[in-house]
Amino acid sequence: MHMHIGGGGGGGWWSMMHDRPENKPHLTRLVLERIWQYARPYTPMVVVMLLTIVVSSVIELIPPLLARDLIDHAIPARDLSQLSLLAAGMITIPVVDALIGTVQRWVSSRIGEGIIYDLRRSMYDHIQRMSLRFFTQTKTGEIMSRFSTDVIGAQGAITNTLVSLVTNIVTLVSTLAIMLSIEWRLTLAALLVLPLLYLPARRAAGILRDISRKALELNSQMNGQLNETVNVSGALLVKVFGRQPREQERFSLSAQGVRDIGIRRALVGRWFFVVAGLVSSIGSAVLFWSGGYLAITGALSIGTIVAFISYLGRLYQPLVGLTNIQSDLVQSLVSFERVFEYIDLPVDIEDQPGAQHLQHLRGAVGFENVSFSYRAAGKLATPLSKGMTEYVDPSGNVFMRSGPSSGTNGEQDVEGDGSSTVKGRYWALEDISFDAQPGQLVALVGPSGAGKTTVSYLLPRLYEPQKGRVTLDGYDLRSLTLETLSDHIGLVTQETYLFHDTIRANLLYAQPTATQTELEEACRAAYIHDVIMTMPLGYDTVVGERGYRLSGGEKQRVALARVILKNPSVLVLDEATSSLDSQSEVYIQQALNKLFVGRTSIVIAHRLSTILAADLILVFDQGRLVEQGNHQQLITLDGLYARLYKTQFRSLSKGAQRANGEGDITMVEQV
Repeated sequence: MHMHIGGGGGGGWWSMMHDRPENKPHLTRLVLERIWQYARPYTPMVVVMLLTIVVSSVIELIPPLLARDLIDHAIPARDLSQLSLLAAGMITIPVVDALIGTVQRWVSSRIGEGIIYDLRRSMYDHIQRMSLRFFTQTKTGEIMSRFSTDVIGAQGAITNTLVSLVTNIVTLVSTLAIMLSIEWRLTLAALLVLPLLYLPARRAAGILRDISRKALELNSQMNGQLNETVNVSGALLVKVFGRQPREQERFSLSAQGVRDIGIRRALVGRWFFVVAGLVSSIGSAVLFWSGGYLAITGALSIGTIVAFISYLGRLYQPLVGLTNIQSDLVQSLVSFERVFEYIDLPVDIEDQPGAQHLQHLRGAVGFENVSFSYRAAGKLATPLSKGMTEYVDPSGNVFMRSGPSSGTNGEQDVEGDGSSTVKGRYWALEDISFDAQPGQLVALVGPSGAGKTTVSYLLPRLYEPQKGRVTLDGYDLRSLTLETLSDHIGLVTQETYLFHDTIRANLLYAQPTATQTELEEACRAAYIHDVIMTMPLGYDTVVGERGYRLSGGEKQRVALARVILKNPSVLVLDEATSSLDSQSEVYIQQALNKLFVGRTSIVIAHRLSTILAADLILVFDQGRLVEQGNHQQLITLDGLYARLYKTQFRSLSKGAQRANGEGDITMVEQV
C-alpha cells in the first residue's frame, strides 16, 4: 500500500513546500551574510565603489549652489568674472561627475560579474558532484534556467540594486544636510509627506516578491519545454508522431504564463510609482507655497528658493528609490535563493573520509547481498518537476511517479532505468550476490526491466545500494575514491552520447593526452578508422548534436574506440552493439574479443555470440538473480535460461548458421 503525500494536482513535494506561507522567501540576515561571503574577496573594489558614489553625490550638490550665487550675487552685482567662473563650473562639474560615474560603473561591473562568475562556478561544480539520480529527476531546461535567468537576476542585486541603495542613501543624507544648513523650516515641510510613501512601498514589496518567484518558476518551466523539444531527439520525436500542434499549444500556454506574470509585475510597479509621484507632487506643492511665502515676507532670497527647488528633486528621488528598494532587493534575492537551492542540494555519493586512490587494480568484481531501489532516495536530491507526485511506502521510503495521483494501490511506477515495474514491486535489485574474477567475461541476461542496467550503474557507483555492498578487488566501492573508479572502470551505455564537437575531441575525452597514433590504433580496433578517413576532415569532422551526423553503428563504434582508448581494468557494456548491422557486428565481435582479454568484462548480452563465449552467465528476473553459470550448466539446469534459449535462441542460431556459416551472428531480443 502506498501513502500519497503529494498535492492533488500532482505538484509534489517541491510545489507543496513553496505553497506553504511559512516557506515563502524572506529577506533574512542569513541570506545577506551568505551573499557577503561571495562579495568578501572584492572588498577593495567595494570600498572604491563606495568612495566614487560619495564623491559623485557631493559633486552633484554644487550646481544648485552655483545657481543661487548667480541669482543672488553675480547678476545683481553685474560681476562678469564671477559669472564666467560660475559658467565654467557648470561645465566642469558634469564632466568630472561623468568620469567618476564611469569609474564607478566599471568597478561595480567587475564586482557583479566576478560574484556571478563565482556563483556559476560553485553551482556547476556542485552539480557535477551530484549522483545520476539528480539528473534523472530534473529537467535539463530547469537546470539551464538556474544558470541563466536566476544568475542574471542575482547579478542585478549587485550591479543595480546595491549601487542604487548606496547612491540613494548618500544622496539623501548629503541633500538633507545641505538643505538643513540653508533653511531648516523648508526642509521639514518637504519631509511631511514621507509617511505617505511607506505603506504603498511595503505593500508593493510583498506583491513583487511573490510575483518575482512565480515569474522565475514559469520561465524555468518554459525553458524546460524548450530544451526537451528543440534538441535533435525531441524534435525528431515530435515530427515522427506529428505532435507539432500539441507542442505549439503547450509552449503557447507556457509563454502566455510568462507574459501575464510580466504584465502584472509591470502594472504593480507602475501603480507604485504613480502613488510615489503623487506624494512627490504634494511635497513639491507644500515647498512651493512655504518657500514662496518666506520669499514674499523677505525671510529668504530668490536664489535660495531656486536652490531649494533644485534640491527637492534630489530629495524625493532617493526617497522614492529607498521606499522601493526593498521590492527591488527582495526580487533580486529570490534569484540568489534559487541559486543557493542548487548549491545546497545534498551530495548523496561522494568520497568518504580516508577513501583510497589506487593506481593498479586486477578487476575482481563482487556483489554481496546487494539490494537497490530507485524509490528509496533516502534524501531527495533535487526539487521535483511539476507533474511528479511523491509517495512514501510503509517503511518510509520516498519515491515518485509521473502523472496525477490515482489514489489506488498497485499502480505502475517508473524505474530509474526506464523500465516499468510490475504490480507491488519495490526493489530494482534484491539480494544480489555474485563474483566476477579478473579476466572473466560475464554476460547479464533476462527480460526487459529485470535489473541488468541497474547492475551496470552500481558498479561505477553512479548509484549507491541501500543494502549490501559492491566490491572491487575486495575493496568496498565506498572506500575507494570516485577518481579510482573512473580510472579503472569503462562504461559504454545503451544510448551512445557524443558531444557536438569533432571526432578527435570526443575520443580525447577518454584520454586527453593520447597521441594521434593512439587515436588511430583505438579506431582501427573498433573498425571505425577507415570510415573516419573517408570523411572530408577526417578526425576533425564535427559529429553534430548528440552525434546525429553519424549513423547508429558509427556512433557506437566511436564510443567503443573511446573506451578502448581508456583501457580500463573493468569493462561494462550495456547493449553496446545493439545498433550494428551483421557485417559491423563481425568486426566489433573481433575487436571485443581482443578487448576482453586481460580485463573483467560485464556485458548486458543481446547477442548469442556473447552469451556462448561468456565464462559466467547471470540470469535476472524481476530484480532477482535467479540463475548463474556457463551456457552448458544453465541448459542442464533447465530453468529460465533454458526456456529463453529454447524459445528464442535455437531457431535464430540455426538460421544464422545457414545464412552466414557462423553461429554467433544474430540478434537476440529480450535477453
